[in-house]
Amino acid sequence: MLGGAALAAMAAAGPAMAQQGLDEPFQAPFKAALAGKTVAYVPVAMNFDLTEGWFAGVKKELEPYGVKVIVRDPNWSTSAGAQAVTTLISEKPAAIIVHNPDVQTYAKLMQRAENEGIYVIQINMGSVYRSSAFVGANWIEIGERDAEAVVKACEGKSNKIAIVQGALSAAASAYTLKGVENVLAKHPEIKVVSSQAADWDAAKAKAITQTVLKQNPDLCGIVGFWDGMDIGTAAAVKEAGLAGKVFVATSGGGERRGACELVKSGAFDLDVSYDVPTQAADMAAMIKWLLSSGVKAGSTKGSIYTTLIPITKDNAALDTTCWNLSDLKK
Repeated sequence: MLGGAALAAMAAAGPAMAQQGLDEPFQAPFKAALAGKTVAYVPVAMNFDLTEGWFAGVKKELEPYGVKVIVRDPNWSTSAGAQAVTTLISEKPAAIIVHNPDVQTYAKLMQRAENEGIYVIQINMGSVYRSSAFVGANWIEIGERDAEAVVKACEGKSNKIAIVQGALSAAASAYTLKGVENVLAKHPEIKVVSSQAADWDAAKAKAITQTVLKQNPDLCGIVGFWDGMDIGTAAAVKEAGLAGKVFVATSGGGERRGACELVKSGAFDLDVSYDVPTQAADMAAMIKWLLSSGVKAGSTKGSIYTTLIPITKDNAALDTTCWNLSDLKK
């Protein structure tokens, strides 16, 4: 047996005590770059799933770092939105998140903001001005996916389809239409009997679809440009007794009640989701990087296109397919 002296000698010869921990050198300046900053958010309007979800998601990511997130709601008024951006430029927040109503109205204002040292992040509907960052859907891809699904659904049927656009001057509408046109160029057998703008309004979408179905009761498919608007499109199809006969394809942010539940009910056959919580996290990550990097506003230009999630009856019941606005606000 080893004596006490031998044990003591062995212990002395063993490994030294672990050294003290190292202070990670970058986290302190990161926190300092964000603390006390203000990020302003100018949507087209609040009180619907997309804009409420972006706001909640960005706040959830940024507020723990001491960032104040404020919203200026123009409530669908383009002039009020332009005034809001103009006022914010004078207030000089660190960054402005802009949801453009069209491709032109805010373009010069966003350029002015970046010239004043304010980072501008555009969400989902971009403008002709390319700011520090764009986060959003690839609308051409959405148009192509929706159109491909409708063309496939029309095989062996009338080949008559309708297109329900959003606002003609909005990026989301113009680019989605281009995607639809890309697919239709390969399918000359498809006849577009109607292509009209409903201006993101469910009531207008319903009225347009009602007229189209009366004139074309053998319609086989509809490409809609936003599920919030296409609730009206689907309602017209159902009231005409054509649910399950007219394939309805649309797109949206993937909120459960407005996407998964409507696909499960048969109102929509395909809803291509651009997943609002992921977009909010992407915007917040971009803002964290811009603020902590110290790069000059407007000197770097980048885009984050959202990975799309096609919602069909095959996955609409899964918990992971859609999100709940109430959960994002917690």
